[in-house]
Amino acid sequence: MRGRLLECSFLWFALAATCSAADIYVDNVTGDDRRNGRATTSIGVGNGPVRTIAKALRLANKGDRVILANNAEPYRESVAISGGYHSGLATYPFELIGNGATIDGSLSLATAEWEFVTGEIFRVRPPRGSFQRLFIDNVPAEFVQPTGDARPVLNPKQWTLLSGWIYFCVEKDKLPSSYDLSCCGLQTGITLYQVQDVVITDLTVRGFQLDGVNAADNARQAKLLGVISIDNGRSGFTVGGASRVTLDQCDAAGNGNSQLRAEGYSQTRVRDCDFDDKSAPALVSDGGRVFRVE
Repeated sequence: MRGRLLECSFLWFALAATCSAADIYVDNVTGDDRRNGRATTSIGVGNGPVRTIAKALRLANKGDRVILANNAEPYRESVAISGGYHSGLATYPFELIGNGATIDGSLSLATAEWEFVTGEIFRVRPPRGSFQRLFIDNVPAEFVQPTGDARPVLNPKQWTLLSGWIYFCVEKDKLPSSYDLSCCGLQTGITLYQVQDVVITDLTVRGFQLDGVNAADNARQAKLLGVISIDNGRSGFTVGGASRVTLDQCDAAGNGNSQLRAEGYSQTRVRDCDFDDKSAPALVSDGGRVFRVE
């Protein structure tokens, strides 16, 4: 009898979650965070897309779908998916649907106070300096790895990171202000924490100081499908704690320390992914296990 009651309770919960699930629309060009997110375009007062993913997540409940508009302008924010309201069921997951949009954590250095070092070398201290990437016209500049505490020789338009400082070599008779320079600003692109049955699809994450995507702990049955994580300071994807994550058709490249980082007691299933090891190792394991599946 008790087992029957538990079964009925589960079925009721599943039905309730299904019936209450909603689509929440986000548009960082035409949206407004004073709206309810329930329509792709503005329909009357208060109805229409919200502007930020953060607002959509505050509106979201279990099993909902957050759907992004793909505009030329990237979403410039960090995303935290955590707790029961951002979880789902196996058949009705909580979803973040990117539609090919980009989440960008980079910071312009147009007004930064560069210090002259010597010759054509200048330096600047970014807000977060433990891991970094430097961009020229939004394209990664060529990085030169330092040896110990010694600053390496830099050729024009090359850079290095030393003791929290970005060192950059300009071309002759130019200053750092002659270039459109930016670096990693926000810390983490997408954080998954204490969630279950979450699916993230068709999204690019770039320019974050630490990780593009970090499943910090206890992210269970989380799936990333077609997610691209590039040019982040530390790692493209980090899976840690007791998380269980599947990466399916995901790409990582240009990240500073690793493309995929597996920590703690985590388990990561990888299917049909491309991890480019030119800038950093494809995989760094600090206890976590990685399984390649067909």
